Amino acid sequence: MIYLVKLCRQCRLALLIFLLMLPMSLVWAAPEIMPVENIKVGMQGIGKTVVSGTKLEEFGVEVLGIMKNKGPAGDLILVRTSGDVIDQTGGIAQGMSGSPVYIDGKLVGAVAYGWSLTDHKVGMVTPIGDMLKLWDMPDNYNATMQFMKEIPDFEPMTTPLMVSGFSEHALTMLQDKLKPFNLVPQEVGEAPSDVVFAPLEPGSAVGVELVRGDVSVGALGTVTYVEDNKVLAFGHPFLKKGNIGYFMTNAYVFSTVNGLENSFKVGTMGEPVGIINQDRGAGIAGYLSRYPTIIPIRIIVKDNDTGQTQDAAVQVVKDEQLSSILSATTMFNVIDKTMDRVGPGTAKVSFEISGQNMPGGIITRENMFYSPASIGEAAVGEFLEAMTMLTGNPYNPVNLMDVKVHVSVSEERRTATIVEAQTKTPSVKPGENVEIGVKIKPFRGEPIQRSVSFAVPKDQPEGPLTLEVRGGGMVPLIQLLAKNQGVDEGLLMLSNPKPKNQDFADVVKEFMERDRNNEIVVEVLDMGMNDLFGNAALGKDKNNNKKQEKGIVENTVSLKTNIKAVNAKDNKKQGKVKNSITTDYIIDGDTQVVVNVVKAPAKK
Repeated sequence: MIYLVKLCRQCRLALLIFLLMLPMSLVWAAPEIMPVENIKVGMQGIGKTVVSGTKLEEFGVEVLGIMKNKGPAGDLILVRTSGDVIDQTGGIAQGMSGSPVYIDGKLVGAVAYGWSLTDHKVGMVTPIGDMLKLWDMPDNYNATMQFMKEIPDFEPMTTPLMVSGFSEHALTMLQDKLKPFNLVPQEVGEAPSDVVFAPLEPGSAVGVELVRGDVSVGALGTVTYVEDNKVLAFGHPFLKKGNIGYFMTNAYVFSTVNGLENSFKVGTMGEPVGIINQDRGAGIAGYLSRYPTIIPIRIIVKDNDTGQTQDAAVQVVKDEQLSSILSATTMFNVIDKTMDRVGPGTAKVSFEISGQNMPGGIITRENMFYSPASIGEAAVGEFLEAMTMLTGNPYNPVNLMDVKVHVSVSEERRTATIVEAQTKTPSVKPGENVEIGVKIKPFRGEPIQRSVSFAVPKDQPEGPLTLEVRGGGMVPLIQLLAKNQGVDEGLLMLSNPKPKNQDFADVVKEFMERDRNNEIVVEVLDMGMNDLFGNAALGKDKNNNKKQEKGIVENTVSLKTNIKAVNAKDNKKQGKVKNSITTDYIIDGDTQVVVNVVKAPAKK
């Protein structure tokens, strides 16, 4: 008898070990499916969701009707919810989308739609049959932006976008950047350190994470169905971007908040458990234990005033529309947290972006920025431009492999204005160098002298040669004059047209070699300036302001006519001739100098 008892205990233990070793989706008996054509008005069932922590809870569901072809993927089931959970949440809450609904133990679909400013207990269920089709969609990682079909009178339950680790100002920037995607980020905390996440099952809270690491940005919803390693959730689109590659995570719900317009869950992302690879009308779908490719980003920021340094590392999902926004706002967040203030300042920014299928395989850029209002915002602009240029380029997909950003910031205003410029020799031969002395005056500092060497083009004809001396971030004189005279932006483009048939390598090179804000640039003034604006515009009659203004006004009439003629000359040239030097100041202002080009002696 004792032997039999021991044997039974050993069998039970072996069975328990066997069950624990099985995937959870095999332990759970897959429910039967009830097709939408079998659902009748008056049928009652239950739904499952998480309203706090990770605990599954049930609520009542009653079928009110079938809405034929009202959803983005087919029919929708009109239901009324009830029970203690619904009373607690104030109705169907944002974040409950995807909650599975069962009738007679059979899976009907997922709670997905509701009405705002009306009875929150009434909503729409996406049939499970439409959701199951997501697993048959091709997985070609095509992230082309799409827009959801309009559904009159009711709307999908908004997917809350939960953000942790962001400062108040960084969150505001993120909210502004994500408005076109109808996403409203909300700041939340991290999950309790002692929370234990169970494997995903129908009704579990699930996250779709876009950024993870030292910060987190992700959407919260509910699991509808799990089969083997496949997962269905939400019951409506997240962004309806089709074939994607986002993190699938477990999630923790802090609470569900009642609201007049909509109730909503407040939660945060947990650990990654898989990949979301489909985002379509009937919901989202993905796989457990498979993970998306990501962009690793490391951001190091130092505040020179306080000595404070922050070193942040994040992983950003690859998305042609979102990656650049998420990367730039994360960079701003690190700057904002390091400075712990908002206001003016100067920043030195350098970044390095490595990737496959991009010219040269790497982009590097270094620049200085000053802002009298928000130096953090000014510092991220060029990085955002670079990421957008790469991820959204019209040439070919780019696989970004690594991104490094370094920022040093101070409250000091390190700007300087060009006071004057003079040539050290009045005459010069074609091909020779001319030294130009440039006096700059730092903000609240004494003037400083700098020297720039400029090589006169070898084919430069005899006569006066006008050189423009400006800060690297200054708009060239021709654009300023045209703007002052009210020239249309489109017409202005004619005076400096973009090269036709520009390839990807040219775009990248142009970006990397662009003038920097802390440079003094000397370049040949556009050859057509005399024709466009007259001598007065070039400052050749500086002692007579009235005459100068008259010259500009008189030449306005002929501007439009002459632009085409100027372009005919400029198009023969292979780019502007210029030189520059780097300074420790952001240079503003500009002036012009004239040198006399004399004929070179004939060779004997």
